[in-house]
Amino acid sequence: MAVAVLSFASCKKDFLDVPPQAKQPSAEFFKTQDDATKAVNSIYANLREWRQTAFAPIAVESMGSDETEKGSTPGDATFFNNFDSFTVSATDGQVYDFWKSQYQSINLCNQVLDNIPNISMDEGLRSRYMAEAKFVRAYNYFRLVRAFGDVPLRDHVAAGTEEYNIPRSPKADVWAFIEKDLTDAASVLPQSYGPADIGRATKGAALALHAKVAMYQKKWNDVLTYTNQVMTMGYTLFPNFEQLFRIANENNSESIFEIQCQSLPNIKDASNSQYSQVQGVRGVSGGGWGFNVPTEALANAFEPNDPRRDATIIFRGETTPEGDVINPTGDNPRYNQKSYVPFNTPFVQNEGEDQNVRVIRYAEVLLMNAEAANELGNPTQALASLEMVRARARAGNATILPPVTTTDQPQLRLAIWHERQVELAMEFDRFFDVIRQGRGSEIFGPKGFKAGVSELMPIPSDEIDLSAGVLIQNPGY
Repeated sequence: MAVAVLSFASCKKDFLDVPPQAKQPSAEFFKTQDDATKAVNSIYANLREWRQTAFAPIAVESMGSDETEKGSTPGDATFFNNFDSFTVSATDGQVYDFWKSQYQSINLCNQVLDNIPNISMDEGLRSRYMAEAKFVRAYNYFRLVRAFGDVPLRDHVAAGTEEYNIPRSPKADVWAFIEKDLTDAASVLPQSYGPADIGRATKGAALALHAKVAMYQKKWNDVLTYTNQVMTMGYTLFPNFEQLFRIANENNSESIFEIQCQSLPNIKDASNSQYSQVQGVRGVSGGGWGFNVPTEALANAFEPNDPRRDATIIFRGETTPEGDVINPTGDNPRYNQKSYVPFNTPFVQNEGEDQNVRVIRYAEVLLMNAEAANELGNPTQALASLEMVRARARAGNATILPPVTTTDQPQLRLAIWHERQVELAMEFDRFFDVIRQGRGSEIFGPKGFKAGVSELMPIPSDEIDLSAGVLIQNPGY
């Protein structure tokens, strides 16, 4: 087996500054502290590749929701329509790409966790590197379990052919594994880093992801505990919602974890993020392909005059705050403004390749805190956390977005869910939010959602075939 070592160079993100991309036999690798550093850096680099951030996650994590539709032109990438209409099959290539990409990342993490303990190196750095690998592995398994339910649980690199085909573990076991990884990571990871290491997983990232994992399991006491801890760690809401998502403001005070993306003029193949490109405004130089576009339903979900509407959606015919004029007769009526990069931004290989992917923001921590507090019968804390998010959105304009005041638990629950919808729109959470809330048929029924089937993706048929039947398909596929 060969270990791929990816390369990146940056004055902003020096922890990705490693030698040019190469392959080195594993027998010659994992010998020195420098090898350990390269291996951990390759974990982060892999997070931004095509199958992690482009078509596969759009298909699996976004397209089934009521906030997005295919976009582009009618005949382009028509397979997205199967996800939008809940007619996807186990042979779909995007399902397989999503599955493979998560396990590829898990394999990189497992290589680190299996081999770094045997390297003679600084003990503190060893512990931190292993904690970083556990965080990323937990993130990958989180994406897998909410998309597929039961999944094979691989906690080490397969030692032989007898370990290649393993059955799906019950999702309860997968959730428990994720939580242990995050507990271990949070106990070691630092609260912050110096400039050369900005973008690495932190204690706050592990706690925030743990809160989200607990939320999906309705462990409300845990959600409250972890979010309360994060709320003492110095994170603050970035004052300008639209500017929060621009390249100049990456890794800001609201950022808890971002996938780091960057143009590298001397290493063209490493300038490989297409997250922004595939969602960019179609038909304009410096734009993009025009996929995963906001729906009219999303545009209508915002309260009157909510500034987040225009900061989330690029409308046909508008001029963006950065001065780009959008064609009034373009292919699509709306585009994702959160992934938008101004058209005149230089790039090496892919338009928008500098745009980081926001994974966890402090605003979501506040909304998780509000939801947990409400579920536990503490409307005072719930309203306080909810109001922080709404206050930032209204930006001092007292005539819009009035504070929520209800203390009725069901009404407040709906208000918090609505706030998640508009605050986190186009951030690949809406579908799974609706599913965990038990509202799949209610919200997605008109699109073709089938209760008992559409909550999960099919297990890729190629994986079932390769397993010789060890893997069992999800119901209804």
